[in-house]
Amino acid sequence: MKFLKLVFNFYINASIHVAFAVFAFLKITETYFNLPSNIHLNFFIFFGTITGYNFVKYAGVAKLHHKSLTDSLKIIQIFSLFCFIAMCYFAFQISINTVYVTIPFTVLTFLYAVPFLSGFEKTLREVSYLKIIVVALVWAGFTVLIPLVDAGQQITLKAVLLIIQRFLIVIVLILPFEIRDVKFDAISLQTIPKQIGLEKTKKLGLILLVIALVLEHLSSETNFLVMPFMGFFFMLILLLMRAEINQSKYYSSFWVEALPIIWWFIILGFDNI
Repeated sequence: MKFLKLVFNFYINASIHVAFAVFAFLKITETYFNLPSNIHLNFFIFFGTITGYNFVKYAGVAKLHHKSLTDSLKIIQIFSLFCFIAMCYFAFQISINTVYVTIPFTVLTFLYAVPFLSGFEKTLREVSYLKIIVVALVWAGFTVLIPLVDAGQQITLKAVLLIIQRFLIVIVLILPFEIRDVKFDAISLQTIPKQIGLEKTKKLGLILLVIALVLEHLSSETNFLVMPFMGFFFMLILLLMRAEINQSKYYSSFWVEALPIIWWFIILGFDNI
């Protein structure tokens, strides 16, 4: 039992779970636009997510405590290195145009963790409201825009609507994390829950989800896609409304991040009916 717990914690802490969530969003996009599955792009984004998230989460920690790193963090560092190598390998397997489109989003991820503002003392993560926008923009770019560009698709109105919808959905997915981190964030970091309070944060998330629902009906042409979205929609509302500052350890890091995966599985289920 202890071994299984260690494996599960590694799965969460090494950002494998969030990589599967991003992968699920990517596969959902392929379904929405009938895109051919590009396994090289899929693996590039999967390993890139692990590399990027672990860099953002642990770069500062490793710098401050590099001589006294815990064994678990050392293992995550080694794992991240192998993921980075895998990401580089798959980057050479996709088209150069696709790689070019990834550059702005990669730079945003880098600047999210590396200080370059206020005399190189402040990162994008430490700018009020900006961190949630940056994360949502990067997710929307990698899971909607990039697969469309890679498949040589035109950026139509439907594509724009889906990019906006994905952006809004990711913001709502982040809100339970923002609520959880109220007691951990620095006083100077004015996150949404700190600025407007817990209840108004939930109401904001609900409004954004309603807009996402409208965008779904504007862009989807069949119930085959609308019905799975409705399942995802209500599950996200439930988890958002139940989010608290003192939430369980895995409430956000596992259950909230699992929602895109569940959405994809529901679509697969409808596809097999």
